[in-house]
Amino acid sequence: MNPFVVAAAVDPGTQEVFDRLRRTHFPPERNRLAAHLTLFHALPGDALGDVLDAVRRACARPAPTAQVTGVRSLGRGAALVVASPGLSAARAAVAADFAGRLTRQDGHGFSAHVTVQNFVDPAVARATVQQLTVELTPWEFTVTGLAVHRYAGGPWDHVETVPFG
Repeated sequence: MNPFVVAAAVDPGTQEVFDRLRRTHFPPERNRLAAHLTLFHALPGDALGDVLDAVRRACARPAPTAQVTGVRSLGRGAALVVASPGLSAARAAVAADFAGRLTRQDGHGFSAHVTVQNFVDPAVARATVQQLTVELTPWEFTVTGLAVHRYAGGPWDHVETVPFG
């Protein structure tokens, strides 16, 4: 059974900026998703009830703020670095509910980011990182909820978005 992906839902203005950057820099033939800030890449596909329960408990707190603080190289891409103690706390709460059931990728810490480019030549990626670093003015935004999706072999099927608060 395909796993569940959990991503942060953000305010519409921020989502628009993330999507614009992704459309600008991501190879169009590989860009199948809206820009996203993934908290979990593969929660157990046979545990929808557990996933939704954990996400609902984590979202019972006020909506966290977050800040885009910089740009990070992905080697063959570029990402916006995001800082948010509140979002990290919500993720930790969900992770605690899945202790012993997380994949290696999901169990190996959390580094909040939004990938705006991937699958490009390293020289192109370096140029993008340099350009975005020069252009970036850090900004604050609101994380409005956590969105649960079923991974569908490329695209994601939206299951539910749970709002904070």
